[in-house]
Amino acid sequence: MIVLASRNGRIGLAAAVDVMARGGSAVDGVEAGTRVVERNPDDPTVGLGGLPNILGEVRLDAAIMDGNTLRGGAVGSVRRHVHAITLARRLMERGPHVFLVADGAERLARDLGFVEEEPLTEQATAAWNRRLQERFPGLDTRRMAERDDLMAVVDELQLSMAGWDEMKREGHSESTAHGTVNFLARDRDGNLATAVSTSGWAWGYPGRLGDSPVLGAGSYADNRWAAAASTGTGEVVLRVSTARSIVLYMKMGMDLGRAVREAMIDLRALDDPLVDHIAVIAMNRDGEHVGFSYREDERYVYMTDTMSEPAEVNMVSP
Repeated sequence: MIVLASRNGRIGLAAAVDVMARGGSAVDGVEAGTRVVERNPDDPTVGLGGLPNILGEVRLDAAIMDGNTLRGGAVGSVRRHVHAITLARRLMERGPHVFLVADGAERLARDLGFVEEEPLTEQATAAWNRRLQERFPGLDTRRMAERDDLMAVVDELQLSMAGWDEMKREGHSESTAHGTVNFLARDRDGNLATAVSTSGWAWGYPGRLGDSPVLGAGSYADNRWAAAASTGTGEVVLRVSTARSIVLYMKMGMDLGRAVREAMIDLRALDDPLVDHIAVIAMNRDGEHVGFSYREDERYVYMTDTMSEPAEVNMVSP
């Protein structure tokens, strides 16, 4: 048994391994590990404590996939439900849909008896206020919070396009821009699974979805070949279906390292500076794992049932 995660998933590895050691599946493991990170208020990129979009809303995205059945579930732009990964799993299990967003995903959560919980913390609200007031001196953010039609406020205050273009560039210079947590697991039966959860692009435009909730782009698992997931700016990953590409390159006969390199080369061919933000972790059906990143000093973590502490691995440049 082995579980991999992006570096911010370190705090969830023990929970993931413990669930699997007690007989749980790879799907159980990745969900358990992700839930720990979603509950961490100190991670500004996932779940509770995630940084908001330009309207001051925290919208959560998540996806989970079972490499044994190739079934998956994904939710996007979810409010008031910290554990988006569990909602994605329930969708996968209940079906027949694979992907629900916004009001539909929130309705499913209510139908399933999920308890509502606001992921926006006081610290994240304060960060949102500071950011808007730095960019728009004198802006009354309290008035924005009191208005029902926030998109009308965006237009009224001229926050759209020219304003948020500059804000998103500034936001992406921060370390928080490279958030999102992902987990890959291989259980005692050799089954693979993936899970991804994120609060998305901080200060982003309302309604934005990245690659995290999109199966085949931000994550993919197939017992026959491999599991893979990415962090970074999902807009470029969406354009080349990075996670699924890794699996297909392996099906074509490449080994794990070569397959990930080819997928990263596909990203670089986009000639887009956002590719510089991407990191990918992957594991083949035998549990061998690799991590590649265009970011310097990037690491991923892993743990097995024979280890007492997680280990960190330096990612390599493609």
